[in-house]
Amino acid sequence: MPAAATDLHYPSLRVLLPRTKLAYVHLKNLLGDAKRDRSARVSGYVAIWLPEEFVVLYLQRGELVNACHNDGKGFQPMAIGAAVDMVPAEPEYGEITFCEAEDEQLACMYHSQTASPEPWPPELRSSDPSALFPYLISCSFDGMVEIVAEGAVNYLLFGMGQVSGGYIADSGRGTMVERVARLFDRERLALHVQVRRWAVPSPLPVQAPTGLVRAYRDLTTSLVLRLVADGRETAPAIAEHARTMLVGAHPALEGFSFNGRPPKAVVADSDGLTAAVAALINELLWTAGDQGSGGGPADILRELTHERRHLFQSAGLFERVSWNVT
Repeated sequence: MPAAATDLHYPSLRVLLPRTKLAYVHLKNLLGDAKRDRSARVSGYVAIWLPEEFVVLYLQRGELVNACHNDGKGFQPMAIGAAVDMVPAEPEYGEITFCEAEDEQLACMYHSQTASPEPWPPELRSSDPSALFPYLISCSFDGMVEIVAEGAVNYLLFGMGQVSGGYIADSGRGTMVERVARLFDRERLALHVQVRRWAVPSPLPVQAPTGLVRAYRDLTTSLVLRLVADGRETAPAIAEHARTMLVGAHPALEGFSFNGRPPKAVVADSDGLTAAVAALINELLWTAGDQGSGGGPADILRELTHERRHLFQSAGLFERVSWNVT
């Protein structure tokens, strides 16, 4: 069976904070120092073991950029704010570590936590290195292989079936081949080796800043209220219908609501969030924009976006809506 989340640990270039009791560490101060202190502006991860959950916070050059959460059943991406808020202000239980890691490793970690692995052929015993590596060579495999042994999570990168790089969790010496061989050492204590594979991982995505999420929520709410004030009394229902119709293609719209339902936390990068909001605005204004009195869609958008126009413009919103706002 897969390793328990409480046993998981990952490779690192440098351990900045060894695994220690969470009660001794103030998480928000730790993250603040990582952002302010020039020597601490590293790429890496903060792993937090809670009594029944496991949280991984991803940092790039000191900035908190993404988060994942394991509830004991599996990993899911999580909004940064929600992930940080999972840690009590005065925790009695739990542990934490802060490690430096290369951006490529962070991409491997996030991809393995959020994407479904590619299946192995039914006849292949992936935990047997004498079968695994010849198979990868025979199919000229390009991608990433994750090897989990006794909770240690390791990554190998392949190009045309050959190992092109990797990240090994143990701190032992030896060549890459020797270190990988130790993962499959049959003389070690009886252990379960889990081996999975994926295509080449994309770079670690960066979640949309909280300020941009708030600005888009304010904009869409103001747009609905403006349409109601202009006589489109069904605007909230139209907006909610548009949201539910578009959410399959734009999951970021789970973070918006027009019927009183509490919105979920937004887990999306800035581009995905902007595309979602633009699609919602377009659908809403094409459906409701010509009803009743008041200004046309371009005039309404120009007025409602004026105060934050530089933020919206830099995010690319104006390029995606159907009207010339600038």
